[in-house]
Amino acid sequence: MSGYVELHCHSCYSLLDGVSPPEALVARALDLGMTALAITDNNALYGAVEFWTAAQARGLKAIIGAELILEEDSRLVLLAEDQTGYANLCRLISKAQLEGSKGQARLALRHLQGRTTGLIVLTGGYRGQVNRLLQAGQREQAAAWLQTLQPLFAPGSLYVELQHHLHRSDAALLLELAELAQECDLPVVATNAVHYAERWQHRLYDLLLAIDRNLTVDEARPYLLSNSEYYLKSPEEMAALFAEQPQALANSERIAARCRVELALRADALPPTPEHQDGSPLEAPAAQLERLCRAALPRLYPEHTAAAERQLAHELQVICQIGLPGYFLTVWDIVRHAKERGIQVRGRGSAANSIGAYLLGITNVDPLAHNLLFERFLSAESRVMPDIDLDFNASRREEVIQYVYDKYGEDHVGMVCNYVTYRQRSAVRDVGKALGFPPDLIDHLAKAQGGLGSHHHGDSGHPLMSSVSNEAWGQFLALYEQIQGIPRHLGIHVGGMCITRRPLVELVPLERATMPGRVVIQWNKDSLEDAGLIKLDLLSLGTFGVLDDCLEVIERRHGRRLDLDSLPLDDPQLYHTLQIADTIGIFQVESRAQQQALVKMRPEVFSDIVVEVAIIRPGPLLGNMVHPFFQRRMGLEPVTYLHPLLEPILAETLGVIVFQEQVIRIAMAMGQFSPGEADLLRRAMSHHRSHEKMAALRKQFVAGALAQGVALEVANQVFDQLAGFASYGFCKSHAASFAKTTYDTLYLRAYYPSEYYCALLNNQPMGFFAPRVLVRDALRHGVQVRPVHVNRSAYDCTLEGDVIRLGFRYVDGLGEAHAEQLLAARDAGPFDSLADLCRRTRLARRLVEHLILARGFDDWGTDQRQLVWELGRLRYQADELPLPLAADGVALPPMDEAERLQFEYGATGVAADGHLLELYREELDRQQVLSSRLLRAARQDATVRVAGMVITRQAPPTAKGFVFITLEDEWGLINIIIRPDVFAGQRGVWRNSLVLLVQGRVQKANGQINVLAEQGWMLK
Repeated sequence: MSGYVELHCHSCYSLLDGVSPPEALVARALDLGMTALAITDNNALYGAVEFWTAAQARGLKAIIGAELILEEDSRLVLLAEDQTGYANLCRLISKAQLEGSKGQARLALRHLQGRTTGLIVLTGGYRGQVNRLLQAGQREQAAAWLQTLQPLFAPGSLYVELQHHLHRSDAALLLELAELAQECDLPVVATNAVHYAERWQHRLYDLLLAIDRNLTVDEARPYLLSNSEYYLKSPEEMAALFAEQPQALANSERIAARCRVELALRADALPPTPEHQDGSPLEAPAAQLERLCRAALPRLYPEHTAAAERQLAHELQVICQIGLPGYFLTVWDIVRHAKERGIQVRGRGSAANSIGAYLLGITNVDPLAHNLLFERFLSAESRVMPDIDLDFNASRREEVIQYVYDKYGEDHVGMVCNYVTYRQRSAVRDVGKALGFPPDLIDHLAKAQGGLGSHHHGDSGHPLMSSVSNEAWGQFLALYEQIQGIPRHLGIHVGGMCITRRPLVELVPLERATMPGRVVIQWNKDSLEDAGLIKLDLLSLGTFGVLDDCLEVIERRHGRRLDLDSLPLDDPQLYHTLQIADTIGIFQVESRAQQQALVKMRPEVFSDIVVEVAIIRPGPLLGNMVHPFFQRRMGLEPVTYLHPLLEPILAETLGVIVFQEQVIRIAMAMGQFSPGEADLLRRAMSHHRSHEKMAALRKQFVAGALAQGVALEVANQVFDQLAGFASYGFCKSHAASFAKTTYDTLYLRAYYPSEYYCALLNNQPMGFFAPRVLVRDALRHGVQVRPVHVNRSAYDCTLEGDVIRLGFRYVDGLGEAHAEQLLAARDAGPFDSLADLCRRTRLARRLVEHLILARGFDDWGTDQRQLVWELGRLRYQADELPLPLAADGVALPPMDEAERLQFEYGATGVAADGHLLELYREELDRQQVLSSRLLRAARQDATVRVAGMVITRQAPPTAKGFVFITLEDEWGLINIIIRPDVFAGQRGVWRNSLVLLVQGRVQKANGQINVLAEQGWMLK
């Protein structure tokens, strides 16, 4: 026994009231010789699972607790003695969080009544009411407070907390507390109210407290702790401080021995099983799952039933063995509900490896046809719950979320949280503000983080830097680094939901989300997974809104509902489209990097799209996988394998590891791992690596390889490749799911272009390109676009035959509510004059002006300038009807094409016809500036000038400082590459230009043309 256990300790999950992550506290406690540790964060168990998992792995006993803030702003520390106590702790934290406002959790003493079984309580130390009253000389009141607490807890569960932080009054206060405890017949326990693992971290703690109070550190001095003694102290240090109170140290170990909470909650994970009124199940989940899957076999596998039968039997055996039929049925039910209501839904991620998920309609990718590996999704040795991501039409996802709440009840359903942690820009802003840096300097430093051509900490020679001393700058840099990754506040996961059999409030605390009406659980997705609970990701995908809208219009116009899942995947026209990188508006493959890759890849079959989706990712680029793959694909280097055992696994990717499933297969084939062991290997490589675990896995892998005659050097080389790949690898089943959506969008654009572009414009913002680029692309594909019209437009874009009519959604400032106001007035009949529209709609003058400039009155025979003049002459007050004044005889010159076009861009962001570069073309031709059309004929390495509207700027972290800009002119796109030195020399031009003229050298390769920039000029 160590002689002392710390029972009052804040981690970084106390949200600006603690510094160290749980793993660091566990490591420090072990270094100090402790056998156990409690983490007691404020009103929360955010880090409880992370703490418990880290402690389990390192052999330290984890004590789960929390410091609860009471209505009087005093504190109590509650420690869970057993699972009942843990459930009560969760309920009390939830009560405090839900009763108070967001960020102001408070617990009333009455809430403790009947909810303290299994809880040990400490009086809160320097923040507790007893200490406060004694320091104020109110001993009787302090005794009364203890007497109030005593009946709320079981005998022997209330401890008076003693602390000694070397303050002048601490020795006397400690003595008085001990005497008071003896008078009240209560035991004492020593703690150190830890806020950071090591002493040197106290400056960061002071900074966090200042940030929390929205003050500078200097302004926050009255609220800061007066010294640096609040660190994790050794048993020897604590023994020296409490030499007169040895029983207080011994009691810390006695309390630790009583606490035995486990956060392995898998048994409580599955949602309630549907039952008859008498409580008996409607149908055994395993039987129902098998019945549903087998019913779909003949339809989906009419010619390959035997192989499908074998795979299904295997999966059902595994699913039943680990008790998850109910999980699959839950997901199936949600998908069924969505499909019955016409909501686009598709499962993706590792779930697409499962034939069961495919037969249930959860995924639409055939795992047998694509040689997908079920064990990447689930195995008998799985220690965590499987994760199924469901993508829904973004505009209708809320309907599905409400269905889940309605079916299982709010007691069993909660949204998953995420922890918003400090990153570069937020760190700069909060640290700079807390140190009293001038706002202009903070703004400059923040904007320099992560932007185009940014430096890590901004320009040290900038004039604003003279406002801070070298000492202050050094302090800023140190604290900036230390604060990275520390949680700042709680957020809500984009779509994660937790469903449990037991009431959620007994398993994990709940609290208010920032979003009105939403409640979140206090764990993020990683903690849920580690605790064994189920998480469903009900996500939104903008492209599904496009698909739903497009299919609806096709059905309305052509009388048939397309079934995208039945499309043949071998349409040569679609593969030709990919080969020439004609992919603007196409899911997943429209970015510049994807387009550059497509012309090298030249996809010919669906599996090529799967590889393409997976390989153009930051991870493969950083792992140097992309270049070798394309060199082999284009026949520029031979396909080789480190060992013949790898050839069947890596043949589809030309000897290069691209998919996570390949890691598992290699571990099985060469290392002789079981399927479950192989997936555990992948997980171990991907998350929270430890040297000990990696060394053990290498030893096992090499032993399996040597047993098959593989050379030791080759075995180690293969393991190194697996370890290097696993941290960024892409799941093949996920890529296949996305590739199917890519194919669907290609098909709809090819065969129903008007419907597709109309749907695309109605679901902005999404994708890679702005609406003005999509409009131009529609024109290039033969789809005409007409401007907004006050008598013909709806809120959304609509079709007039095969022509797209822009909707009111594109008029700046109009918004859905004002558009409805206009449409409601128009129901009585079309508008016949400007005054008529103003009188009937009562729209604000500026909105009517935007409608004029958007060409909404074009066919009335009155020029836009004249209409704006007439609008200005209307008597236009809130309490009067707008009426025209007498004619004034003023005749203004009509707008020319340049003015019309610029005003249309300003009012809508798009131009229904025409392009801004048309205004420059005559002068550009005189200066021999090439259009995108003429650039195609330019020779390699020729020096040229090109110009266009800037539509994208990119500086990917894998590009080593290179910046990429895409320009658009009347006929197409122009790709610009800017070297780091060229960018630095003209930073303002490259960052801020709307219309850009560039001089550079032509680079041609694999059908793609780039201009390597030498100089740029801002035209607008």
